[in-house]
Order: sequence, then structure tokens, then C-alpha cells
Amino acid sequence: MSTKEQKIASFDPSQPGLAGASIYGLPFTAEESEIIVVPVPWEVTVSYGAGASLGPEAIMEASFQVDLLHQEFPELWKLGIYLDKAPEHWLSNNKRYKALAQPIIEALEAGKDIEQSPELQTDLAVINEACETLNSALHQRVSNWLEKGKKVILLGGDHSTPLGYYRALADRYHDFGILHFDAHMDLRIAYEGFTYSHASIMYNAIQLPQVSKLIQVGIRDFCEQEVSVIRSSDKIHVFTDSDLKAKQFEGKTWRQQVDEVINLLPDNVAVSFDIDALYRWYCPNTGTPVPGGLSYEEVTYMLSALANSDKRIIGIDLVEVSPGETDEWDGNVGARLLFHLCGVMAKSNGLHTGTAITF
Repeated sequence: MSTKEQKIASFDPSQPGLAGASIYGLPFTAEESEIIVVPVPWEVTVSYGAGASLGPEAIMEASFQVDLLHQEFPELWKLGIYLDKAPEHWLSNNKRYKALAQPIIEALEAGKDIEQSPELQTDLAVINEACETLNSALHQRVSNWLEKGKKVILLGGDHSTPLGYYRALADRYHDFGILHFDAHMDLRIAYEGFTYSHASIMYNAIQLPQVSKLIQVGIRDFCEQEVSVIRSSDKIHVFTDSDLKAKQFEGKTWRQQVDEVINLLPDNVAVSFDIDALYRWYCPNTGTPVPGGLSYEEVTYMLSALANSDKRIIGIDLVEVSPGETDEWDGNVGARLLFHLCGVMAKSNGLHTGTAITF
């Protein structure tokens, strides 16, 4: 019996998670785990609410309260889920460059032309270089785990963080789509001058030739520039929250809409989940909330349908979870959504997750 098999035999999933263990209180090492979660505590270019850089820590803390007997994936925990340790300088650099970005954002909000300020222009260049350095480091880190045969999930941080992750996927897959859950399109071009803004992630992603489709779900906030990007690209298809709800009100079932979304995707799919795709009561502290949204059950249903389809989920990122100062609700929702995302990643890739529990 291997060490991992011994741990499975001795571990009681009905008891609280082990103190000092990895995410969800599981006893497995990185080598023993099928799924590696890479945290990226970064929010340098946030222009509204802050806190996303603290998301990975909040989810980690809340994960110990998640019951491991998932109804749909009851043996998921046995595969092993391990939270990678982010380099310490990522968080310290986040604080440093975020502070450097704030005067730029404040100047723009005051209507100033920052091109007339050599100092702000210099700082902007420094920030863009720092973000590219992060992307490159993340690219290498994710690649290392993929080379070891691990299924890798990225945990942000703000929505700028997955670009290096997508680059690592692009090294391995010549054609893949992104299923993007969000309140925002994130198709702005170098928003506020930041090449790697959280509001520019999907514009940057579709510049990768390997990304052949971007399917956006739950969108309810966008600008003219983003609409122009969509109209000039044959890669993008948008399901706004308003259109989804109107069709439901008129009698189209959620299953029918889910099938329509999935049928537009290529064989290989990366899921990008911004927590603000959900109704705000699931994520009251997220940085850029918008009225409306999807329910937790609607998104988990779509994710599970994707896992059970003929598509293959090659990557997942979960971003913009921001903990509150007085409660753990955002972390709790994030931890449970992440657990479901681990399940659909495993199921889609043929890993054994057990037989769904029925009553």
C-alpha cells in the first residue's frame, strides 16, 4: 500500500480538516495530489474595491469548513487537492506596485492627462513591466506543474492574474476556448494605461492565436470600446445576463441555454470564473459589483454539464474573491465553488470522483 493509500485509509472525511494540512484539510502532499491550486495574491491595477489579493488566504481558511462528501463528486477528496505556496515576493510586490498605481488612477479620475506627467509615465512603465514579470513567472510555475502531470487551477487575485496561466496552456494546446463567467467583458484595451489591467484580461487572452473562442456568460456591464472589439472579432460570443433572463422569462429552459453555450465551445476549454458573475449576495465584498447575476446553482449546473459533455476542461481560474472585514462569507462561497470546480476538472479528465449521491 502506497503512502497515499495509507493516508486515504486512515483519514476520516467526516471529521474537521487536519490542522496544518493543505486546502480543505486534506493530508496529501503536492506529489500525492492530482490537483494543484496555484494562488496569485495580486491586485495592482484595481480601480474600485480592493481585497482580491487576500482571496486565496480567505478561501484557504474557509476550506476547512467545507464538508468533503460532495453530492456529485463524493470521492473527489481522495484524488488530493493541494494549495501551492505563492512566492513571498508576489504579495510584497503587489503592495508596492499597487501603491505606485494609485496616483495614476487618481489622476485619471480627476480628468488629468497623465501623458503630460513624466513621473506618472515612468511609474506606469514600471508597473506594466512588473505585471509582465509576474505573468512570466506564473507561466513557468504552471508549466512546471503541468509537466508533472498535474491538473492546475489558478486562484486569484484580481482578473489580470490568469494571463501567464493561459500562456502555459497555449504551449500545450494549439486550439482552445475560454468559457468566461463575469459581470464584465474585460475587453478594454490597456485600461487606464495598464497593459495588464484586470479590465483587459480577455482582450489580452484573445491575442493568443491558440484561443479560438471566447464565450462570455452573465455579462451586464460593458463599454463602447468592448462592443467594438466583439464586432471586429469572430472569436467572441456573448450571453448577457439580460438576454439569458429574458429567454428564461419567455420559456426557454436553463438546460437549453446551457446546451447552446457548450455547443459553441471547441473541444478543449479553459474556464475563467470571476466571482462577480454571481448575484452580489454570494460575494458582497467583491471589487466591482453589478446588479443582477447568476445563481450558484445555475453556474454549477452549467459547469457540471460541461464536465459531462464531450468537451475537455484543460484549465480553470477563479478570481476576484475579496474577504470582508467582519465576516467570512465571500471566502466560504469561494471555497465551495472552488471545490466544485475541482470536481468538474477531475470528472472532465476521466479521474474517478465516485458515483453521485441520490436520495
